Amino acid sequence: MSETYEHAPTETIDVGGTRFAYRQLGPDTGVPVIFLNHLAAVLDNWDPRVIDGIAATRRVIVFDNRGIGASEGSTPDSVEAMARDAIAFIRALGFDEVDLLGFSLGGMVSQVIAQAEPQLVRKLVLAGTGPAGGEGMDKVTRITILDMVRGALTFKDPKTYLFFTRTPTGKTAAREFLQRLKERREDRDKAISPISFRRQLKAIHTWATQQPSDLSSIQQPVFVANGDQDRMVPSSNSADLARRLPNARLKLYPDAGHGGVFQYHREFVPAVLEFLES
Repeated sequence: MSETYEHAPTETIDVGGTRFAYRQLGPDTGVPVIFLNHLAAVLDNWDPRVIDGIAATRRVIVFDNRGIGASEGSTPDSVEAMARDAIAFIRALGFDEVDLLGFSLGGMVSQVIAQAEPQLVRKLVLAGTGPAGGEGMDKVTRITILDMVRGALTFKDPKTYLFFTRTPTGKTAAREFLQRLKERREDRDKAISPISFRRQLKAIHTWATQQPSDLSSIQQPVFVANGDQDRMVPSSNSADLARRLPNARLKLYPDAGHGGVFQYHREFVPAVLEFLES
């Protein structure tokens, strides 16, 4: 396998008659870490510093769920259906035990996977995410659309506003993060389609407005991480997750927003590796 995410080849696998696109790197041994991505994200939206850092000692697999990027099929409009597709993908690869690293929407999907198939999941990392019915999460659509317009008007990537604070530190972190996303120049993924984007927004809105679930059934160790000023999924939801999960630890990074784990990748990566290996 490739030594860096920049050069990791894009592969596909048949999942119940649908081709799913994925990339993998790191040692071909041990419990793999499956990465689950955020709203509107494809394979190229993962921070290569996070991927490469964790793949230094762990097998890392990132994938486009159904209908996203280069994966075939129609994108579901519920978190639960996305979780079923992710489970099917993991099973198609032949794994019976994995660690999950879910960011934002991917963290919501990860919670459902752990509840639906507890024997499949060894440990979870939940970053920039929240529980069903979480505080302020029903505003994700509004915030996202407004910052997409703001980005268009200012000729900036919307993640500049959605993922980072507007302090000097946050602005610098945004520029550096967006530059890292451009490092891969060949075999880049397809952008998300407008239909898939709308279905993801619907799934998040339903998740945000439904009744809170009983998280006590997730007995696995969980590392919850976020910036302390997340506008998309308010940081209070990370604290709420850590309180309600029976075996969780929490880290909030200062002067950081939704993309805090990317801004603080130098601290986040070793913390994840220590957590997974403990």
